[in-house]
Formats: sequence, structure tokens, C-alpha cells
Amino acid sequence: MIMTAKHVAPRTLFAGTIAAVAIAVAAIWLAYSISRSDAALSPVPAALPQVVVSHPLEREVDSRLGFLGQFSAVEQVELRAQVGGTLTEIHFKDGDIVHQGDLLFTIDPRPYEIRLAQANAQLETAKARLELADRELVRAQNLQRSLAGTAQNVDQRTADQRSAQAAVDDANAQIRDAQFDLDHCRIAAPFTGRIGTHLVSVGNLIAGSRAATSPTTLLATLVSLDPIYLDFDMSESDFLTYSRERARHKGGGADKVEVALSDETQFAREGTLDFMDNVLNRSSGTIHARATVPNAELLLTPGVFARVRLIVGAPAPSLLVPDTAVLPDQSQHIVMTVGPDGKVAAKQVEIGDLRGGLRVIRSGLAPSDEVIIDGIPHAAPGAKVAPQDGTIRYGTGEGQG
Repeated sequence: MIMTAKHVAPRTLFAGTIAAVAIAVAAIWLAYSISRSDAALSPVPAALPQVVVSHPLEREVDSRLGFLGQFSAVEQVELRAQVGGTLTEIHFKDGDIVHQGDLLFTIDPRPYEIRLAQANAQLETAKARLELADRELVRAQNLQRSLAGTAQNVDQRTADQRSAQAAVDDANAQIRDAQFDLDHCRIAAPFTGRIGTHLVSVGNLIAGSRAATSPTTLLATLVSLDPIYLDFDMSESDFLTYSRERARHKGGGADKVEVALSDETQFAREGTLDFMDNVLNRSSGTIHARATVPNAELLLTPGVFARVRLIVGAPAPSLLVPDTAVLPDQSQHIVMTVGPDGKVAAKQVEIGDLRGGLRVIRSGLAPSDEVIIDGIPHAAPGAKVAPQDGTIRYGTGEGQG
């Protein structure tokens, strides 16, 4: 069967229409895909890092200086015997608190008891001779008055009487000397304190010397505890600050010290600065100072380290910021602030000690500055940030720092 042109034309027209529609759809899809690709490649503006800012806290604080000190005993003694002999008794336990007058050691007293008995016997002999010399002197004087005796005989009896008196005096001295040795066979505590370990056991022969002219045996050591010294060294600049403030107060008001042990966060202990050396150490550039601290509970021990705060000035307005907001910069310190344009700026500051968990800023910061107190790792000098208002709070731990 042969088809005519009249039947072919409609089919061709339908096919062309479908092709045109397909081309249009493809073009629209291509344009949409390109627009999405361009949108994906175009950068999205990044959000500014957020930081918390606050004005420095204004508060009146006194001026203080901080040091590291070490405790030492007010009284310290090496117990040594003044007489020699065999150690027979030890009357304490190592490390005990002993009181003034407590018996600590006993040395065998028998040799000194014998010597004392001999001295007493010599005294009795000397007294008997003195009585005889007195009677003979009286007889010689009576004979001279009756012209039966001579002046030479009186002089002789007078010399005998004086010699006998000297023998009595010497015997008395020998008794006191023997009694002294006997008394020092018992070694007692010269003051109240803590005794160390005994260095000689019972049965050992003790070497003693009154004037320490010969080697003596060390028996033990004793240190006092209440009160106790706290020694520390003050730099030249701190010494000048202290001296000026003390001169301004005419010698008073600058002698109070506050003390905290290494495991304490608060300066709950108080003492009095009672000694300042008279020369500055040339090699170290420091001057030695000493405070006396009460130690009624006997907790403080010689050799222990402690932090010392010396109050040298009356309360004055100061700026405080969190200690975490102060960044070390080699030998200096900086604080990050945010300006009105939202840019970060670093300010060099001079810092003081800690008060209530906050760091005192001596200079370099204004009360109107916006200090970054949180989000510091996201803040770089010159970068823009999104500041949020925060609050600086003064902690209750006044003793910190």
C-alpha cells in the first residue's frame, strides 16, 4: 500500500514539536544547574567571634608588698653537758614538747657526790683550825696587855688566824664548786619548745666542759615555737616603698604582716615586723627583714616556708580585672580591650597583687575601657569581634593572692 503525502505531514509536525519542547527543557535545566553552581561557589560572610567584655571593677584597696619567707626559732640551743660522766637516764621522747625546767638527761652523780663530801670535810677541818687560831690570838693579846707577852707573838697569832679564815673561805668555795658540778649532772630544759632526737644513748660516756674549752658531747637540740620568727628578704624598690610609707606614718602603721602557709589560700595569720637589717646585701640587692608571728597552736615549725604580705599603704581607689584577663608578654603584661568600632586592642599594664580573686591594675588601664574577660582565644589585636556585656565580681576570698 502506497501512503500519500497527505497522511505523512501531521506525523512530521508532531515530532518536531516534541523535539522543540525537549530542547527548551534541557536549556532551562542547564541554566538552573549553572545558577546553583555559582551560588555554591560564592562565599558566605563569616560570623564575628563573640567575646564577653566589662569595665574594670573599681574598688578601694590598700597597698601591699608580697614576699616568700621561712620560719625560724626565736630561741635555739644545743644541749651539751657541763660535766663529764656516764649517761644514766633520758627523760623525754624524741620530738616532745618540753617545758622550761623539765628534766631531760641525768649523768651519773656519784663521783660529784664524793667530791662534795670531801669539800664539806675540808670545811670542818678549816673551821676547827680557825677556832684554835682565834683562841690563841686572844691569849697572845692578853699576855701583851699584862706585859707577859711580846708584840711579835701577837703578830704571829694574827697571821695564823687570818690563814685559818682563808682556809675556811677556800673550803666554802670548794663546796660551791662541787655542788655546781653535782647540780649539772641533771640537764633540764632552759625554755619551752620542741626537742629533737637524742644523739647519745644511755650508758655512753659524756664529755663535758664548763667553758667549752674542750670538745663536748652534743646530747640533743631544742627550739622554741611560740612565738616564732618569719624571715624574708626585701628588694631595694620594695624597701624604699616601705620606708617612705613608714616615714609618712612616723614609724607606725606599716608594721603589720599577713601570713599564709603553702597549703592555705587565705592570709589568716598575722604578725608584726620587728626587725630590719641595717645594710643592703650588695650581691643580691636585698635587705633582710623579720616578723614575729604568734604560734599558740604550735603548728608553725622552723624551716617551713610561707607567703608574707606587708601592708604599706592606706586604701586607695584601684582598678581590678580577672586574673585570667591578664596575659603575660615576655617580661610585661597586657590586657585585651574592645574599642567602639568593635576592634580588639592590646594595652600594656602594670599589675599588682590578687584581691578577692581579681588582679590589681596599677597603671595602663582606664575605668571606661571595655576589657575582654571571656573569649580571649578568639580575640587577636586588630581583629573585629562581637562584644557581649559581662560583669566582674569581687570574690569573698579576700585572703587570696
